Amino acid sequence: MATDTHSSLDAVWRIESPRLIAGLARMVRDVGLAEDLAHDALVAALEQWPVSGVPDNPGAWLMAIGKRRAIDHFRRAERLERKHEELGRQIETEQEMDLDSAIDDDIGDDLLRLVFTACHPVLSTEARVALTLRLLGGLTTEEIARAFLVPEATLAQRIVRAKRTLADADVPFEVPSGPDRAARLSSVLEVIYLIFNEGYSATAGDDWLRPELCEDALRLGRVLAGLVPNEPEVHGLVALMEIQASRSHARVGPSGEPVLLMDQDRARWDHLLIRRGLAALEKAEQLSETPRQYTLQAAIAACHTRARAPDQTDWPRIAGLYAALAQQIPSPIVELNRAVAVGMALGPEAGLQIVDALTSEPSLKTYHLLPSVRGDLLKKLGRFDEARAEFEHAASLTRNARERDLLLARAAECARA
Repeated sequence: MATDTHSSLDAVWRIESPRLIAGLARMVRDVGLAEDLAHDALVAALEQWPVSGVPDNPGAWLMAIGKRRAIDHFRRAERLERKHEELGRQIETEQEMDLDSAIDDDIGDDLLRLVFTACHPVLSTEARVALTLRLLGGLTTEEIARAFLVPEATLAQRIVRAKRTLADADVPFEVPSGPDRAARLSSVLEVIYLIFNEGYSATAGDDWLRPELCEDALRLGRVLAGLVPNEPEVHGLVALMEIQASRSHARVGPSGEPVLLMDQDRARWDHLLIRRGLAALEKAEQLSETPRQYTLQAAIAACHTRARAPDQTDWPRIAGLYAALAQQIPSPIVELNRAVAVGMALGPEAGLQIVDALTSEPSLKTYHLLPSVRGDLLKKLGRFDEARAEFEHAASLTRNARERDLLLARAAECARA
């Protein structure tokens, strides 16, 4: 019985913790304190639910306990007594509400405030990612550390420092407005996509994919799309993640080895995710006549999705979309991707000309995909010795064991040619 209760509580916590922390943060105006109060409620549930059973509305039960703990906190505090009494009265008044409304009251706005707070630019990128997964993903410190292959103590300190930074900077718990809103939303989207990408193509470790991170990012993206339904780039990002995630099962072989896009069994792609992705892309395109970066990337992904076989891929359109993307966000990595598309549309020599112009780019000096792409183009041109050297160089740069094996295997193919 206790084991079943703990399993139920784990499931409830995953679902309700972001809403719980968001609701409490609105009251106490401190994300760190709100998380502490939420965990106090979790401890109370661990003590009481095995005896009393799981309540009918567990989220509302946790919120009610969290509010009571907030009252206790303010009553114990001696500093800013008048402010604390005012907040205590506000929370006590809310305690008289029905428990169902306690969890639902203004929760959409609260969640949106929490999203913008966790992704505030005052924090480093690493801190924003960790705090978002902690507060909005419901992941434990151990789970986040394991996902990103960092020591748990390091990750814990990163989260502690992030919450302290938010408090020291007096970051308001609010949804930004005016010119600041677009910049802050861009930060939120960047964090969600970073989480997704680390799951979709792990930068280090023994696994090619980390599906749980993809799922967390997708869930966050879908929640955000529901909270700000008129923001085209939110739908563009969701479309991109849905379409990319649809290929996950086909991206690994029987032994976990990587399977490249052109070699994948397209029958294994998830057509439900594809339909959801294409619908999100259509919505993004309807909301804006000028597609921006995530919508453009989703349109590129859709080109692959709509091709029933690799040789049916519309590579000229993909090259054009990358050119449009390069105009919006000039980047050597975007240019490298454009080189791949140009190489497929116009031939490897055309692609190689673009890649060769990137070889002196300082930011790509340790980027393993530059020699990998160059090796692929050289191989298509029959320049096998040069291609082998490029694949070996790429293998020396990657930190992912599965990808290293793939690159060394491609180098060996060139050596045998």
